[in-house]
Amino acid sequence: MRPEVILLLLITAFLWGTTPVLEKIGLGSTDPLTGVAIRSIAVTVALVIYLVLAGKARQVFQVDFKTWVIFSVTGLMAGLLGMLTYFIALKRGATSQIVPIAATYPLVTAILSVLILGEHVTFLRLIGTILIIAGIWFVRS
Repeated sequence: MRPEVILLLLITAFLWGTTPVLEKIGLGSTDPLTGVAIRSIAVTVALVIYLVLAGKARQVFQVDFKTWVIFSVTGLMAGLLGMLTYFIALKRGATSQIVPIAATYPLVTAILSVLILGEHVTFLRLIGTILIIAGIWFVRS
């Protein structure tokens, strides 16, 4: 893996690892739906500014209908429903338990990739899947 990709992944891990702690603090003074709304508004404003400054705003309106549908549906699934259920769980449970269990979504992705995309199951992927399931078992209590 190239060094710049590793750096990007480390930055991603830091950002994704930090936000649940801040979100847990924020959920102490508001309900999950309001938290998702505020988060979504902030992301939307930042995206619009970024698209305009990067000169890419026009591209949003040049993609085909199928692409619009796919990203709209996945935005509603992950950006609204997934975040809402995650925030409800985060508000009610221990962050150190909620985040690792929520982070098992690659298990769902792996299964759907085989079933829908026809990707192949390798021995290492099977071992990884077993380790994910074991990880859920370890953090559940």
